[in-house]
Amino acid sequence: MKMETFLHIDTCPIRDIVSRLGDKWSLLVLATLHANGTMRFNDIHKSIGDVSQRMLTVTLRSLEADGLISRKIYAEVPPRVEYRLTESGNELMPYLNNLVEWALKHSGNIIQNRREYTNKMDK
Repeated sequence: MKMETFLHIDTCPIRDIVSRLGDKWSLLVLATLHANGTMRFNDIHKSIGDVSQRMLTVTLRSLEADGLISRKIYAEVPPRVEYRLTESGNELMPYLNNLVEWALKHSGNIIQNRREYTNKMDK
């Protein structure tokens, strides 16, 4: 049997994508846009709640750079900016939804296991 390796030779697509989606806010932004459709910055901020404006800006820019969301600026005063999932972002959502469903299904068990592990390690 041949062993699979994931050596970091150049750009490892698995590391690259997982690091982007594995940060604290990207999944929440993607899920929020998927659930609500096109949204303005303040609406995304209110929907997520505990993300700082600076961190939300960084996250939105990163997701836009990856082509997962798009930003549209309207020439109005004050300027109106809207964000939405791109085709690529929409294609990603069934996989993320599976992950979210799995997390919801198993979160109670995982939290309990963490408590038991911490208690065992404290003894």
